[in-house]
Amino acid sequence: MRDSLEEQARRYATEAHAAAGQRRKYTDEPYIVHPAAVAELVRSVTDDEQMIAAAWLHDTVEDTPSTLDDIERHFGPRVAELVDQLTDSAQPAAKNRAARKLAHFRHTADASPEAQTIKLADIIDNTRAIVQYDADFARVYLVEKQIQIQLLREGDSHLWQQAEQTIKKGLAQLAQPPHSVPESWFVKQAEKYGAIN
Repeated sequence: MRDSLEEQARRYATEAHAAAGQRRKYTDEPYIVHPAAVAELVRSVTDDEQMIAAAWLHDTVEDTPSTLDDIERHFGPRVAELVDQLTDSAQPAAKNRAARKLAHFRHTADASPEAQTIKLADIIDNTRAIVQYDADFARVYLVEKQIQIQLLREGDSHLWQQAEQTIKKGLAQLAQPPHSVPESWFVKQAEKYGAIN
C-alpha cells in the first residue's frame, strides 16, 4: 500500500534536511524536529493533507538542494505552490537585515490563507526556541515577528492568536531580569522597519 501524502512528505523532508547536514541551531537536534512541530500546529487547525505535507516541506527549498520542481514532481502543484509561498527568496539588492526582512514580510503577506497558516505555525515554533536559547537575538526577532504577523491576518485565527501570545510572552520575558530590556529599545527597533502598507 502506498504511504499517505503526509508520510511521503515527512520522509522526504527528513532525508533532505539530514542529507544537507542540517541541525537545529541551539539544540543540535536533527532539523526535522522543527518541521514536525510546524506540521503538528497546522494539524491542530486543519485536516487538509496537502497543507500538512507543505508544513513538513516548508524549509526544504530554502535550506536543502531540493527545488520547487522536485516538490511538484513528488507532491503535486498545490503543495509546491504552498512551499513556494513560504520560501524566503534571496534579496541580493537588500543592503541590511531590515530591508531583507521587509521584502520577506511582503512576500508572505501576499501568500494564500493556507500558506499564511503554515507561516504562523513556523513563527510559533521558532519563537519558542529563540526566546529560550538566544535572548540577544530574540530582542530583534520578536520585534520582526510582531510586525510580520500583522500581515498574516488571513491565516488561521487560532494560530494567529497563539503566535501573538507567544511573541508577547517572549517580549515580557525579555523585559524582566536578567535581560531587563527597556520598552523604548523595542520601540526604537521597530522604527527601523518603518510602516509597512
